[in-house]
Amino acid sequence: MKIQLLLSCLLISTAVFGQNKTAIICGNLIDGKSNVIISDKVIFIEDEKITAIGTQSQINDSHEVIDLSEYTVFPGLIDVHVHPLIYGDDYQTDHLKGTSAFNALRGLKVVQNWLNEGWTAVRVAGDADVQYAHLEIRDAINEGVFDGPRIYGAGHYLSVTGGGGDINFISPEQEVIADGLVVDGKEEIQKAVREEIKNGSDWIKILVTGAFMSAGDNPQNVQFSDEEIRATVEEANRRGVPVMAHAHATEGINKSIRFGARSIEHGTFLNDESIALFLEYDAYLIPTIYLGEYMLQEYAKSEAQAKSYQLTKKYRDGYLKMYAKAVKKGVKIGVGSDNVGFPANFAKNEFAELVKLGMTPMQAIQAGTRVNAELLQKEDEIGSIAPGLYADIVATKGNPLNDITELLRVKFVMKGGKVIKQEE
Repeated sequence: MKIQLLLSCLLISTAVFGQNKTAIICGNLIDGKSNVIISDKVIFIEDEKITAIGTQSQINDSHEVIDLSEYTVFPGLIDVHVHPLIYGDDYQTDHLKGTSAFNALRGLKVVQNWLNEGWTAVRVAGDADVQYAHLEIRDAINEGVFDGPRIYGAGHYLSVTGGGGDINFISPEQEVIADGLVVDGKEEIQKAVREEIKNGSDWIKILVTGAFMSAGDNPQNVQFSDEEIRATVEEANRRGVPVMAHAHATEGINKSIRFGARSIEHGTFLNDESIALFLEYDAYLIPTIYLGEYMLQEYAKSEAQAKSYQLTKKYRDGYLKMYAKAVKKGVKIGVGSDNVGFPANFAKNEFAELVKLGMTPMQAIQAGTRVNAELLQKEDEIGSIAPGLYADIVATKGNPLNDITELLRVKFVMKGGKVIKQEE
């Protein structure tokens, strides 16, 4: 009886006194839009969204106060190339070892770990599940069943027969479901795009070229025909859904941009023409740099990833030089980690790699916040700290503009006005 009375009082209190109000006192504020750091500001929040950026004189008794006056505060981080269901170096068959339900349970834990590290939004670049487990995770989070990051993305990556999303090391007598969605020809592609959207994909992912990490294909080959690439983009755009194109080979990069892909994933063998096309078509480059560095550090003895290790070692100097040129020329570059079951803090190393390429720390942080929000076409919801946007907020004790590795030591995480993590 007492519990029921207490709950009734809480409900009445909420109805009478209105929304939950929070005031976050910031020592330093990086808002995602300005190129300078702002001092001594307060972020005012009502329920899920930011209502104002003001001063401490505006705080009153209705606010719950969070004192981050000794911290640097910035927008929640956004990773636009992840695979939460993939795990292990032999990922092309791991998806066959568990049910889609198990993949969902495991994947939920993965994305919750990411949220705890400050990734308040992610884009899934297709995933290795025979169904749509990661999209079910997204829906459960959106319904408030679980805490987790905002999830956008594709159900599967589209691949040609024998391509990077097919399984190319099984005898023809065996029938297995590939980790990608294998499609050939315009009609199969059109149907696949429609099925992906029907089942919840808000992006379409196409493996235009071969891949580094899959067996039996060549990343320097363009695997889809011009007609097939055009059909993918046209069918997706007809439904208002953008396309991300996995493309290593120069020709694949350039064709994908010309045919309307919104983002190029990896872009390993881009050239001067590619850079000009990125600028002309306002396309985004997601270079996934740290994956290669991690591969060289950790995968030297991996049999399953021997191909990727050797290719990375061979081409690393060349692609880093061209990425740096793309940075200098002003190509829109976003943070994407290609996280496939690596440690929870793995993805944040991408920021330091962008700084090595010539970005300032501020530009690198914007690449993982505002720029990625613009790529997702969600800049009116996330990616910056401004009135009207969701209160997705992260803080570090040190200043990442002085040391970008401070991002590895996130102390405070809020998503949609709810505190997820608060240390010290």
